[in-house]
Amino acid sequence: MEVKEIKALVTLMNEFGLVELEIEDKKGKVRLVRAGGNNNVAVAAAAPSAAPASKAPASASTRASASPAQPKGPAPAPELAANQRLIKSPMVGTFYRKPSPEASVFVEEGDSVRKGQPLCIIEAMKMMNEIEADGAGRVVRILCENGQPVEYEQPLIVLEGE
Repeated sequence: MEVKEIKALVTLMNEFGLVELEIEDKKGKVRLVRAGGNNNVAVAAAAPSAAPASKAPASASTRASASPAQPKGPAPAPELAANQRLIKSPMVGTFYRKPSPEASVFVEEGDSVRKGQPLCIIEAMKMMNEIEADGAGRVVRILCENGQPVEYEQPLIVLEGE
C-alpha cells in the first residue's frame, strides 16, 4: 500500500472515530491501530507471500500521525451569493481536475456547465469517482488544487445558477 493510501485511511479513522482498521487486498495487508485517545496511529503491514504473513511491529518508520497543523474537518465554506451553490466532496480522497495526466481539465473558472457534466474526479482507494454538476450553471471558483487531498463535505467548486 502506498503512503497516500495509508494517509487516506488514517483520515477516515479520525473522521469516524475508529480505533482499529484492517484491510487486505492483492498488494498486501495493513492494520491500523490508534493507541488510547491520541492521534497517533500505528501501522503494521504484511507483504503478500506464499509463507504465512507476520505483522511487522510498528516502528518510527511505519508510524503515521495526524499533523497538528491539519484542520479538523472540512475547510470553511466560502461566502456565496444568492444564486451560487457549492459542489462538495462526497468522500475522503484526492481531488483531480482532469481524467488523466495528459488530458485537459474538465472545467475552468468561467465555463458554463450542464446538469450531469463531470467537474472533477475524487480518487478514493484507487477508485476514480467523477463528481458531476447538480444543475446547469457557470463555474465561479475552483477551490481545490489538482492532486490535493480532500475531506468528506469539503467544498470543491462554486457554481452560479443560470
